[in-house]
Amino acid sequence: MLKAMLGEAWLAMGANRLRTALTMLGMVIGVGAVVIMIAIGQGAQYAVQQTIATMGSNLFIVLSGSFTTAGVRSGSAGGPTLTVADAEAIAELDGIANAAPTHQGSRQLVYGSQNWSTQVVGTTPAYLEARSWTVVSGAPFGESDVRAATRVAVVGKTVVENLFNGEDPVGKTMRIQQNPFIVIGVLGSKGQNLDGRDQDDTVFIPLTTAQRKVFGTPFLNSVRMIMVQAESSEVMPRAMDAVTALLRQRHRLREGQPDDFFMRNLSAAAESEAATTRTMSILLGAIASISLLVGGIGIMNIMLVSVTERTREIGVRMAIGARQRDILTQFLLEAVLISFAGCLLGLVLGVGIALAINAVTGMVVVVSGTSALVAFAVAAGVGIFFGWYPARKAARLDPIEALRYQ
Repeated sequence: MLKAMLGEAWLAMGANRLRTALTMLGMVIGVGAVVIMIAIGQGAQYAVQQTIATMGSNLFIVLSGSFTTAGVRSGSAGGPTLTVADAEAIAELDGIANAAPTHQGSRQLVYGSQNWSTQVVGTTPAYLEARSWTVVSGAPFGESDVRAATRVAVVGKTVVENLFNGEDPVGKTMRIQQNPFIVIGVLGSKGQNLDGRDQDDTVFIPLTTAQRKVFGTPFLNSVRMIMVQAESSEVMPRAMDAVTALLRQRHRLREGQPDDFFMRNLSAAAESEAATTRTMSILLGAIASISLLVGGIGIMNIMLVSVTERTREIGVRMAIGARQRDILTQFLLEAVLISFAGCLLGLVLGVGIALAINAVTGMVVVVSGTSALVAFAVAAGVGIFFGWYPARKAARLDPIEALRYQ
């Protein structure tokens, strides 16, 4: 029975090919638009997630405080309020995986006849662990290098390309502030961070070397920043509260006195960026879904026209024994077939255009099977929903009046 109805529905669609094609066009455009917008939105989410992954997980930073001179206040990290001992005490707290004291700034590098200005970061081995930063060539410096203030450096990919012209820098000697440094390692590439800064345009040296040879410090063992990594995202709030309490105690701050340091939750900022991208993806999908609504209205319109044109046919069917549910099923199947055929074409079109966008522009697009199935299911649901009313109208026609219809 169902097979016969499908055959009749297919013949009815073929009887008016142009009209059927124009009706399907709405579904083709709707599904194609949904697939493309979801692919672009998921691509943006993927790009943000990859960027977040390069930053490391469960990170927050402690910046030294500001100072005031003649009524003029410096910004954060302006005053020497943090020390290496503070970082060592933070590392002993429960819930803390790594704590790396850091002193950084922009400096000019020189190698042979080449020079390049980059970010020089003086820190400890814990920094690379917190940032999940691997060394792809050579080796990182260790705690013994920090204790001995050795002049060794680990360089990023951008520095290798611009200062060493792409040659292997391991074992080469470059100068920072007229001081010779031996390159002992090359960092793996991380790309840009969330604010667009090139993370590979950097050089890491032992903290003590940075303090004594490159930047200098007005106070012994003072640092501008401490990079802290919590053991998990669940303990982050508790870890930040514990660090605040510890530093206030170590800095002898009385109750009511403001903190002489600043804290920034890097993971929260990254998650906020990811949430914004997810919202954008949902918004793009919702906008594209309007096309599906328009396509559904087109199906309803054509099916109503079809019911009017075939009123006499409906009367004949009822006269020879067709039940209301048979008529309902017949017209509903026609609407579903139009919707499914449009969905399939739209799916192919959407995937093709999404892949073309990726190939031509380099934009990251993610075509997932789940998004394609969701778009297909929603489109099919739209066809059934908008085909129901015309099918019900056909099923409820009076057989005698239908036979009289001219």
